[in-house]
Amino acid sequence: MASYVFYSYLSASIAYSCLFLFAVWNKNRYPVFIVTVFFSLLWSASIVFAAVENRINFLDTLSLETLRNVAWFLLLGVLLSRQRSDHPYTLLLQTKTTYVAAAFSLFIFSIELLPVLSDLTRQIFATDLRLVAHLLFAVFGLILLEQLYRNTPINLRANLKFLWIGLTALFLVDLIVYSKSLLFVKLDFTLWQTRGFINSLIVPLLAISANRLVINNNSQSFSTPRKIVFYTTSLLGCGIYLILITLAGFYIKNANAVWGEVAQTLFIFLSILVLAISFTSAKIRALLKIYFSKHFFHYSYDYREEWLKISRALAKLESLEELKIFIINTLANLVESNGGGLWLKDQHGHYFLAAEQNLQLLPQEFEHLQNSEVLPQYLSRKQWVVDFFELAHTPEIYDDIDLSPWRFEGSEAWVIVPLFHLNHLEAFVVLTQAKVPRKLNWEDHDLLKNVGMQLANALVLNKASEELANNRQFETYHRLSAYLVHDLKNMVAQISLIVKNAERHKHNPEFFDDTIDTLNNVAKKMHHIVEQLKQGEPSISSKSLVNLTHIVHSIAEQHLGSPPIQLLCSDIDIFVQADKIKLSNVLTNLIQNAQDATCQPDGWVKLELSYQQDYAVIKIIDNGIGMDQKFIAERLFRPFDTTKGNAGMGIGAYEARDYILKQGGQLKVDSQPQQGSTFTILLPSSPFN
Repeated sequence: MASYVFYSYLSASIAYSCLFLFAVWNKNRYPVFIVTVFFSLLWSASIVFAAVENRINFLDTLSLETLRNVAWFLLLGVLLSRQRSDHPYTLLLQTKTTYVAAAFSLFIFSIELLPVLSDLTRQIFATDLRLVAHLLFAVFGLILLEQLYRNTPINLRANLKFLWIGLTALFLVDLIVYSKSLLFVKLDFTLWQTRGFINSLIVPLLAISANRLVINNNSQSFSTPRKIVFYTTSLLGCGIYLILITLAGFYIKNANAVWGEVAQTLFIFLSILVLAISFTSAKIRALLKIYFSKHFFHYSYDYREEWLKISRALAKLESLEELKIFIINTLANLVESNGGGLWLKDQHGHYFLAAEQNLQLLPQEFEHLQNSEVLPQYLSRKQWVVDFFELAHTPEIYDDIDLSPWRFEGSEAWVIVPLFHLNHLEAFVVLTQAKVPRKLNWEDHDLLKNVGMQLANALVLNKASEELANNRQFETYHRLSAYLVHDLKNMVAQISLIVKNAERHKHNPEFFDDTIDTLNNVAKKMHHIVEQLKQGEPSISSKSLVNLTHIVHSIAEQHLGSPPIQLLCSDIDIFVQADKIKLSNVLTNLIQNAQDATCQPDGWVKLELSYQQDYAVIKIIDNGIGMDQKFIAERLFRPFDTTKGNAGMGIGAYEARDYILKQGGQLKVDSQPQQGSTFTILLPSSPFN
């Protein structure tokens, strides 16, 4: 038996020696980590020495185990304090818990170090306080681990994952060993001697954690100031475990010895299995949340906390893309849904899928959401949450709308949450099935609707901010135009003065020298203006009957850029009421965009003109890089939004659509990424006069 203890803790000593050298070599920025590993090495080495001497009581090594535990507590305390401050040691010294834990540890260390005190306390309390203390150490360690894991931001938990797994295993084994030892009033030597091998298996996890902690500190990404919230799941779980082990111990004491050992082993295995499943299963956590909400609380939600949490999170968002994902996650988390999708309203009042998180919809469901105008109208009229669980059990509630695409088994759609602003439907969210299937009650519906209104306000505010930014850009553009007009007036005045004085001074050589200098200055200013305007010479817009056939032929003959334009047009004259120069500029801009998007060697651009039901139809087709539907809906026609960098002003497509709509026409875009684009212009045709 002594040899088993020797090899068990020898393996732990070797493992901790390697970890200590690894931590020192990598210059870990947490000195307490190196100290902790050092005390762990001393603890395991002392047991090896006791096994070799074979005359030292293994309980006498508990003092070094206490130092090891205190070092681990200090490391966990430093990491917890790092959540709120860049000076974790200073913050740790300001916490009352630190002094209470230090005083208790010092008291236990004195008892373990001095046999006289140990005997005295055993006589006073009729039990071995050392076993009680190490049981409390195990519980306290599990509580600290839970606080660290829960209060670490989700995106940083991966950095602490291996540390959390390793130390959880270490303290869980201590909990089992000392709870059984306390129950039978003696050290459970069978389990105790195995801890050496368990510690050696934990060391690789700690080594990975040490390396990741170094990376986090160097990148300064680990520190995230936030409020530390205390949770008691570990304390509750340890309490339940101790009650169960007490009952199991009572049975084992009175049962047959052989079956008692079997029951003991089975109980320990099942305890660890249940604990692991409970902590790792999101479904079980959701089920427990629903159960406690139903039976222990008057209301299922802490509305004040939910409202404050959402408000704080909204204040930290910096872009529309972050807001979209936040809306989905917020509504999904309220009802423990697996994910969902957000449909936003575009400038024409149509709804499109703007963002998704784990959205699992069948093709018929997705098509219905994309093309249906009835559903948004229904949501606007009813202003309630569409619940497909409710639809399956009480379909008569939804008699005034066709929801047949969801009336089949296997549909992942669960609820549709409308987002209203001033009684106008701004968006809606489709949530998929929950982790634990359940029926939503009136409280769930009210919370989803009210949170939806708050999120809709955030959406509208974001849109208003973008419009304000665009208006400021328009103001800047108009101010620039005013400056350019002023320069043009000055240049016209200079040229007019030359013409006025030409007759009088045309034979004066000095007059010609001054004229050349003036014209040279005017040419430089004109060149600068042309560079700034980008869109060509401004002109006064006036409608007249123009021959569209002649215009497209003229544009095609100019061979604007590369690739050249392929013209597909009949010889039939088609007339429209429009400003000839403005219409030519609009077509030129769209063709230029098509050529810019078609840069491959086999690229081509086609210009088609046809007549269809009182409309002149112009199509500009290319096989360029194309665009996705989200880009078309959100960015294509947004002013000053360009993908060309400094080469473009971002108002060509916006100006084209604006002009075509003012003529009573339409501009349609059909495009797919890497498959080219088709711009279709429909203008009301006019008879030839």
